Amino acid sequence: MWQDMAGTTETMLENERDLYHANIKLGNCFIIYMEPLTYSAIVSAQDRYHALVNPSPLMLLNVNIPDTKIYLKLENLQAIGSFKLRGAINAICKLTPEQKREGVWTASKGNFARGLAWACSQEKIPCKVVVPHSAPAAKIQPAIDLGVEVIRVSLEEWMGIIFDGNLCERVTGTFIHPSFATDCIAGNGVIGLEILDTLPEVDSIVIPFGGGGLTHGISTAVKHRKPEVQIYAAEVEGAAPLKASLSEGNTVFIDCHHSFVDGIGSRTVSEEIFREVRKVVKDSIVVSPKEVAVALRLLVENSHVVAEGAGAASVAAAMTGMAGKGNIVCIVTGGCIDTDVLVKILQGELPS
Repeated sequence: MWQDMAGTTETMLENERDLYHANIKLGNCFIIYMEPLTYSAIVSAQDRYHALVNPSPLMLLNVNIPDTKIYLKLENLQAIGSFKLRGAINAICKLTPEQKREGVWTASKGNFARGLAWACSQEKIPCKVVVPHSAPAAKIQPAIDLGVEVIRVSLEEWMGIIFDGNLCERVTGTFIHPSFATDCIAGNGVIGLEILDTLPEVDSIVIPFGGGGLTHGISTAVKHRKPEVQIYAAEVEGAAPLKASLSEGNTVFIDCHHSFVDGIGSRTVSEEIFREVRKVVKDSIVVSPKEVAVALRLLVENSHVVAEGAGAASVAAAMTGMAGKGNIVCIVTGGCIDTDVLVKILQGELPS
């Protein structure tokens, strides 16, 4: 259910096509539901934003594992330090002149906020971001520096926006969902095209699983061109709703216990996202915060790559051996990590 600014309720459209997509206006807000993702939409996104987003490097990880090569898709080297720039730019490019004048808003813990802020700053589009009080300062301040107005709410209210479609009464303009907006997912999917262009012989891809939009986008692109490639999700212990949902065969709620790996993990998975990713994900590899810390330290010391916890989760998952052998690509989703957290990890400690 979506609630408008006056508190009245709009019933979600019943047939499956409309459940995926409707671009309607409630009160002072445009609401965009998720529509079916196509391979052509991903190719169009690549054509649309190629002048603003450089393909990220694919780098061989300096580690010795028999019969296995682990490659790093370095999305931490994007202009904002995260893959979220891709989806944000694609979404902004597709706005109407009216929507650009009225501005946009989103709900984010940090990386998408920064990506949307950067994209909006290029065209001077007003932008507001609703964040939970627990959002890391390292991820929020860069968005503020780009001119975004930040609105802090409780985690419960923020989760209501993300999963239930509740609107925030303090914002107006077009709402761009950080995980479920199809234009954002299509922008993310370009990563899959780049992997296949650079490493056609890829066997497996490991993707940190947060909201699921990145996994949906990359898998759609890759499976269209090379269906034999195996797709694995990476989750962290205590915050692995996809693993639980795959085991049950439907979406479930879990008791979520957060760690320093703050860029992924929640209580549940969107039914729309789950319906898509369960078709293509071979499994979700769940790793401990300690394994993520070890992988993060390895990235810094062996490859001079600074990743955030979520970005290192894919590497930790690949190093368990559960993603198989051969050529494995790990998506290093971002590098926005608090300095104090990074220092503790490099000193061999496990941040709380």
